[in-house]
Amino acid sequence: MAREFDLNIEQVLEHWTLVHALREVIANALDESALTGTAEPEIERDAGGRVHVRDFGRGLRYEHLTQNESTEKHEHPDVVVGKFGVGLKDALATFDRHDVDVRIESAHASVSTATRPKAGFPDVTTLHALVDEPTDPARTGTDFVLEGAGLTDEHVTEAKALFLHYAGDEVLGTTSYGQVLARPEETARIYVNGLRVATEDNFLFSYNITSTTKALRQALNRERSHVGRTAYTDRVKAILLACESDAVVEALADDLQGFEQGTQRDETGWMDVGLHACSQLNARRDVIFLTPTELRDAPDVVGRAREDGYRPVVVPDNVRKRLRRMKDVDGNPIRDLDLYVREWDASFQFDFVDPDDFTEAERAVWSRLDAVFDALGGRPRRVKDVLVSTTMRPMAGQHFEAVGVWEPREGRIVVRRDQLASIESFAGTVLHEVAHATSGAPDVSLEFEHALTDSLGTVAAKNV
Repeated sequence: MAREFDLNIEQVLEHWTLVHALREVIANALDESALTGTAEPEIERDAGGRVHVRDFGRGLRYEHLTQNESTEKHEHPDVVVGKFGVGLKDALATFDRHDVDVRIESAHASVSTATRPKAGFPDVTTLHALVDEPTDPARTGTDFVLEGAGLTDEHVTEAKALFLHYAGDEVLGTTSYGQVLARPEETARIYVNGLRVATEDNFLFSYNITSTTKALRQALNRERSHVGRTAYTDRVKAILLACESDAVVEALADDLQGFEQGTQRDETGWMDVGLHACSQLNARRDVIFLTPTELRDAPDVVGRAREDGYRPVVVPDNVRKRLRRMKDVDGNPIRDLDLYVREWDASFQFDFVDPDDFTEAERAVWSRLDAVFDALGGRPRRVKDVLVSTTMRPMAGQHFEAVGVWEPREGRIVVRRDQLASIESFAGTVLHEVAHATSGAPDVSLEFEHALTDSLGTVAAKNV
């Protein structure tokens, strides 16, 4: 005769469904597989329509039905999903409420459920486990046998989808804190030890947290769903900051560039994650970081960087400011627009063009050089030569190429070749550089402005 084991459950949470109940049974089976190193559970429907969830572990005993903390599972919090008997008991009560018969078969017992008056309190009816002798003392593991018209294949499919083990999400990177997973099209998923506990509409990735914090473990309530973001944000950040996967770093860097269009995901909105992505990317790719304003205002330099094989990565201003003081994971400075310009300037070489190689139109403009100097009253003695180059230095302190430059040490003016497109651009550039030569002063200085004004006055006086 079966012994009656009072589960002390009078009613179960009303919003629990058969999917919740199946989730607990599957979680226990997966836990047993993980703890014992045995084969993964089998979940199938037999010819008689009964659903089986079977593991190949040590077999359930009636003592496991008590509502107390599992010492073994508590000692392995980052391996298993469940740690309290309440999950299984709630599952049994949910099956009972939905008219699904349960039979649990193991080598230690054969267990079913029924409602019975509580011992000593006949007016109170609670759910009891009916514990009988095992039907097969040689059975390996535990077989949960579920039978009821209301238990559909859709329930089974939905319950299995709550587990990373069955959902099949692609793993992009693994760290000591957990895994970064490819986000499905519909929504990102947050797993804890393989069990989905939340979803996120604006996350770039899904995550499987395998190293839990105390706060997160406390947040895993008996429903183990709809866990608040504050409980897992720190662990998601830790996973990202520890992840060195190319796929993850590249995706974070690409997403950073969506801030201006308002398409940026939440993770790259976290400053430390954005900086981590830049640090990793700088160490492994030829990139240059710049703001949207720099991208717009420095097309020459950006174009030159692309020609040199650098990929521009657009980042928010607050990230750009922090990058100036950072080094990448290999200890090298992070290349922003300022650093690129300094590197470019340090390695710069002119590509001079012989006048014999000018086009006919360029030669016509070049032939007016003496006339330009004549308009000033003659070539200044400091200007020994005027040359044309297809390449040009960046302007001092600026993020774009100059169209001309005065080199006092060599006593020469160098003009960028495209200024030969018209006499106006060529003459203007030469006159600008002559003002530098005669004043010995840089742009935007009072001395230079006076020299340039004098030149303009001289030219105008000869032509008015």
